[in-house]
Amino acid sequence: MLKTAEESWLYTISSKKKLIDFNFKEIWRYRDLLVLFVKRDIITVYKQTVLGPLWYLIQPLFTSLIFTLIFNNLANIPTGNGVPNFLFNLAGVTLWNYFKECLVGTSDTFKKNENIFGKVYFPRVIMPMSVVFSNLLKFGIQLLIFIAFYIYYMWFSHKDYSLTLQPNILMFPVLVIFMALLGLGFGMIISSMTTKYRDLSFLVQFGVQLLMYGSAVMYPMSYFKIKLPDYYWLIEWNPIAVLVEAFRTIVLGLGDLDYNKLIYAAIISIVTFLVGLIIFNKTEKSFIDTI
Repeated sequence: MLKTAEESWLYTISSKKKLIDFNFKEIWRYRDLLVLFVKRDIITVYKQTVLGPLWYLIQPLFTSLIFTLIFNNLANIPTGNGVPNFLFNLAGVTLWNYFKECLVGTSDTFKKNENIFGKVYFPRVIMPMSVVFSNLLKFGIQLLIFIAFYIYYMWFSHKDYSLTLQPNILMFPVLVIFMALLGLGFGMIISSMTTKYRDLSFLVQFGVQLLMYGSAVMYPMSYFKIKLPDYYWLIEWNPIAVLVEAFRTIVLGLGDLDYNKLIYAAIISIVTFLVGLIIFNKTEKSFIDTI
């Protein structure tokens, strides 16, 4: 018996009908394309620059150095328990940079890829996912810099503070996953909204800078609570600040993890990702008509 023309197709492309549609099977089928986009993002970022990949090292080191000079030496903000100021700032900057790169890199997905989206089909969510994975490499390089300074302070330099690995260091991959979900979720929401409201693309760069100051990157949350108790809720309920503080806690031994806050940050991260995915899927159906 001959098969009909419809039965002979390998794949059937249809509009998304589910509210939350994240098809792992389809994404796995397009894994080669995902890898291709990741390679493209890594190669093209610093292509035709003089220093090239050295920018991976320069940005966190100089940012941490400036934070140390201004916030610790000039403003006398303590890091707590005698933790070296530079190492404290480097830890915060390293994790913050990963969130920032994921957010900024995915926030213009539709605008940046409107030509390819309008010509060929593939799961659109692959594009922001490739940004998250490519930034994971950058985060890994910056993490190696942090580990190098960590070893230096542990064995050669700082005499007033004893750095030791904490048992809860096993929570580190979980923190990175939550940070990636937050960056990806917010990025997909902003990318979807910029198809109608272009002003948001200008707000992203400006807003990210302000968000950094409200995410406890260069100061401990306990210090903010002492100095500005009336505004502490802004930091306390900021999931990014919670994750940054938890990262410093487990790598620098600044006390015990606050698991209640960590669970709160995890819930916000997952909800943000799911909301971003819903809005992203809804926007991809009609963005060509509005962009």
